[in-house]
Amino acid sequence: MRFCRFDDDRLGVVRGSLVHDVTPVLDHLPPLKWPVPRGDHFFNHLDSLRPRMDAMADTVPGVPVSSVSLLSPVANPGKIVAAPVNYQLHLDESRADTQINFGTQVKTIADYGVFLKATSSMIGAGEAVVADWPDRRIDHEIELALVIGRKGFRIAEADALSHVAGYMIGLDMTIRGTEDRSFRKSLDTFTVFGPHLVTADEIGDPGNLDFEIKVNGESRQKSNTGLLIWNVQKLIAYASKAYTLYPGDVIMTGTPEGVAPVAPGDTMHAWIDEIGEMSVAVAG
Repeated sequence: MRFCRFDDDRLGVVRGSLVHDVTPVLDHLPPLKWPVPRGDHFFNHLDSLRPRMDAMADTVPGVPVSSVSLLSPVANPGKIVAAPVNYQLHLDESRADTQINFGTQVKTIADYGVFLKATSSMIGAGEAVVADWPDRRIDHEIELALVIGRKGFRIAEADALSHVAGYMIGLDMTIRGTEDRSFRKSLDTFTVFGPHLVTADEIGDPGNLDFEIKVNGESRQKSNTGLLIWNVQKLIAYASKAYTLYPGDVIMTGTPEGVAPVAPGDTMHAWIDEIGEMSVAVAG
């Protein structure tokens, strides 16, 4: 299944180039009382909602996906976990480029572990990345992103994929400088998810997905998730050693070589095999 959130928080099932509005299915979510349970309310109940979403999508006409404004498929992630320098060639370019490393020694993911991004930085493909720091370099970073579907703590690598609800494209926008990663990657609009979520059962192997990002038609980053230093399973296991992972939490897997600046007026076109493609504007 592929589903999206669009326009004024509508829920849609995506089939081909059409989106079928199944928002009334959300009426079956149990009511919330303060304090709300941890985890995204929708993803906490996705298993029970999926049959209703499928059934309703069969009965309502679709409209072109191109005619709606896509939001992040996840509305309320408890946390966004990200992986630094998780491709060898990106590690190499980060060490070689002073505009990336700012004179610091770039270490490996084994040294850094993972870091957290602010959930307030999240937008969808139909919204624009705001690059309004004219004195600073702002780079694109395309990544495979996964959404947790089942709560877990200290998850074994062998069991890790069973905790994944689905996958989407992630853009980890980065402002270069000396500040900590969690600051430089958490500016408003600096985390883009979309265009929709593809449930895990539709992805053959998350460790063998081609992907690419073009800016204004020019290819910038092109790689395969088979080149990850820490694969999806290891990232889930590692993160869950420290944090309980809840449904709706997002893990971004890292970006390959080819990171480069964007500026207001640019258009980023990102694609991941078996997931799809999305275009995201850059505004000032």
